[in-house]
Amino acid sequence: MRFVLVDVFAEAPYAGNQLAVVLGGEHLGSGAMQAVARELYFSETAFILSGGSGADPSAAPVVPFPGGPTAPAAGAFDRAVKSPSPESGESEPHPRAFDSHDKSALPPCPESAVFDVRIFTPLEEVPFAGHPVLGTAHVLRTEVAPGLNPPVTLNLKAGRIPVRFGAAGEPDVYWMDQLEPVFGRSVPAEQAAAVVGLAPDDLDPRFPVQEVSTGLPHVLVPLKNLDALRRAQSVRGRYLDFVRDRQAKAVLVFCAETHEPGNDVSTRMFADAYGITEDPATGSGNGCLAAYLVRHRVFGKSSLSVRSEQGYEIGRPSLLRLEAEERNGRIRVAVGGRVVTVARGEFV
Repeated sequence: MRFVLVDVFAEAPYAGNQLAVVLGGEHLGSGAMQAVARELYFSETAFILSGGSGADPSAAPVVPFPGGPTAPAAGAFDRAVKSPSPESGESEPHPRAFDSHDKSALPPCPESAVFDVRIFTPLEEVPFAGHPVLGTAHVLRTEVAPGLNPPVTLNLKAGRIPVRFGAAGEPDVYWMDQLEPVFGRSVPAEQAAAVVGLAPDDLDPRFPVQEVSTGLPHVLVPLKNLDALRRAQSVRGRYLDFVRDRQAKAVLVFCAETHEPGNDVSTRMFADAYGITEDPATGSGNGCLAAYLVRHRVFGKSSLSVRSEQGYEIGRPSLLRLEAEERNGRIRVAVGGRVVTVARGEFV
């Protein structure tokens, strides 16, 4: 099997988030894929299991993987079961399970551009993750099927995710349309602060700590400033207790103060449950963040186009482009970034 190493959400090599993309893995079982991901020990490893027309002739034909998702009918999305909030009396999302099948069907894409892909962290498979989507699309475009026209669609366990590229002005930026967000339960500020080693006063009281999912659930924690963001850390024992009974096992902290001028928001993400102490760039988490910023009008607008920085505290500066818009009660989310190829190899 061949593999390609890429840096995702990187403006230059050896920045952003590392990803291994394995080609020719269609004959591997889940256990073998997990072993490869554990061997490489990146945040995620992606396995391309099938290819569309124009792909490498050795690639398998496009077929749904066993137990894979069936696209729900248009309009089937239930944003959240509503129940009155005891604090405000307003309608709030009910704390039910996140379910990717609740989301509306994505826009149809050409079948010739659909590829089955599975994603593994060092400890377990995940239904969706942001930087593997963009990184895998880059490998498909450059290594598997040069000249492939957009959109390229990845068939994941969370659903089909289309990836666009080649836009005027930034032709090397890849964009993914994420699944429509589900807003889950809120979390007490004191509890969230303890999980990330901060005091409750470090959190921004204007906005809630809340679970959000655009395919992979995250707990979003708003902080007052960059100083609090720099001091944040995963307090392992408290973190493991916190996520034990939650589907949302990734904790993303953010603030509106940045390291670099020209950026709009700074983030960090902790996910020990997936074997990731801290992630350098989190496409899924930043997609959740984009939806959150719009829903709670953090920038005072129902639509936004912002630059999110991540990874500075661990020496992997990353830049993610976020777009979101709320219209008629529904939120559209897109996350973009550059991808750099850094190595090619093969398993022996």
